Amino acid sequence: MLQSTTEDGLDPRTEDLRIVVGAATDVGGRDRNEDAVHIGPVPPVADAAAQSAPESYLLAVADGMGGHERGDEASRLAIEILQSAFAADPGADAALLMKQAFRRANQAIFESRNASGADQMMGTTLVAALLRGKYATIASIGDSRAYLVRAGLVTQVTKDHSLVAQQVDQGEISAEDARESPHRNVLIHALGHRERLDAKMPNVFELSLLPEDRLFLCSDGFSDVVKDQEIVAVALEGDPELSSRRLVDLALEHGASDNVSAIVAEAVPTRVSLVPELVGAPAGRDGASSYLVPAIVSLAVVLFIVLVVLALMVL
Repeated sequence: MLQSTTEDGLDPRTEDLRIVVGAATDVGGRDRNEDAVHIGPVPPVADAAAQSAPESYLLAVADGMGGHERGDEASRLAIEILQSAFAADPGADAALLMKQAFRRANQAIFESRNASGADQMMGTTLVAALLRGKYATIASIGDSRAYLVRAGLVTQVTKDHSLVAQQVDQGEISAEDARESPHRNVLIHALGHRERLDAKMPNVFELSLLPEDRLFLCSDGFSDVVKDQEIVAVALEGDPELSSRRLVDLALEHGASDNVSAIVAEAVPTRVSLVPELVGAPAGRDGASSYLVPAIVSLAVVLFIVLVVLALMVL
């Protein structure tokens, strides 16, 4: 969990965060858009320590694969099952609910593929984030990504489940070579490819958002052509709706050959009025104990002055 203080020295717990989201998607270099995007509120869950329930949002990007409407169906199924899982049980543990929803989606997509008798592969990537106030739970499978933009720096939160990512991890190729590899879109894990997900899937990450943080979710149509260091300036440009559109446009300007989707969520600080603790305020019964120490000190000072005056008179 990431924790920090704000620039003016205030602990972030003294500020409420309001979540603002925006999304954009484009067919890019394809004939049809097989990406599916979801941004929507989730029924709030009251925090026992808070006076009101924090805002909750579910964000998701799915990049379908299969062609001839098969990719469309896979990405749509993944989003629908994820959405219905959180709508049915919004108070459940977010990480556990993410894992359950991903597994249900995998089963539904795999069964749909088998029922159609189609020989073509049918599957989808999925990256999703549940935002409850300042707390974010992120889950992913495939190569759709989540990034955190904080203090002018961008960090990739998720890990790609692709052949080239594995080769980079093993030191077989460089990250730069991976971007140009003809195998860069070969996935090791995705929803619907196998009857059961690997026990380690999906990857789940949990973090705390700080004021002015931006969370960015995208399909590989974006990350294939835009380098990480290019993200910051555009992701921070304007409100989330505008910046998500600008991020998609950036990928198109770089010659994106795939569908391109982007979601941007901003943690907007809302300052909370704090009542300072009053020094000397009543702490005991009838407030007597809070005044006892100052009274003794004052009496001691008076006695000291009297003794000094008497000593001077004697001299």
